[in-house]
Amino acid sequence: MATIEVKDANGKKVGTADVSDAVFAIEPNTFAMHQVVRSQLAARRQGTHDTKGRSEVSGGGRKPWRQKGTGRARQGTIRAPQWKGGGVVFGPTPRSYAFKVPNKVVKLAMRSALSAKHAEGVLYVIEGFGFAEPSTKQAAAVLEKLGITGRCTVVVANDDVNAILSLRNLPKVRVITASEANTYDLVDNTALLFTKPALEWLEGVLK
Repeated sequence: MATIEVKDANGKKVGTADVSDAVFAIEPNTFAMHQVVRSQLAARRQGTHDTKGRSEVSGGGRKPWRQKGTGRARQGTIRAPQWKGGGVVFGPTPRSYAFKVPNKVVKLAMRSALSAKHAEGVLYVIEGFGFAEPSTKQAAAVLEKLGITGRCTVVVANDDVNAILSLRNLPKVRVITASEANTYDLVDNTALLFTKPALEWLEGVLK
């Protein structure tokens, strides 16, 4: 079993959390992480770019000149690609860039990301924020006491509304619930902070 230090909102150690080696102490599979991150970013692309082909541009309904006898090259329409105002050849059309990654690979990528962060010493666990009401000022103070600077991803319990509302306006902080956890958000940061309930929930899903 791997062990992670648990701190309180004042940055003081209050205990340790025993976590599964299968989730937090594996050899990170960089290929799996790369595949999953590529899949996530591809799915976010809108794919709404569009160009008009020769059948879509306006005009060009009649042959510009007769086929033979003019000395000019034969032309069937002034909206062919070689004409100004003509259609675009092989231009982009609306499409989806999304591609599927097997669920086993998705989970392997998340376990790899968590193991890598744990090995780097940038995975933090807090017992809980304990906000009675939303407060961005208090949230900033907690992160400062924990010694977290730079870009940070905070993973909270699915029902921890006050923590979400408190953290979401902080610059360089991305807050997600445990059920929203994904490889991209786990690796795209310089520090990864879990509340203890969120850590236990995610570990149960990935074991």
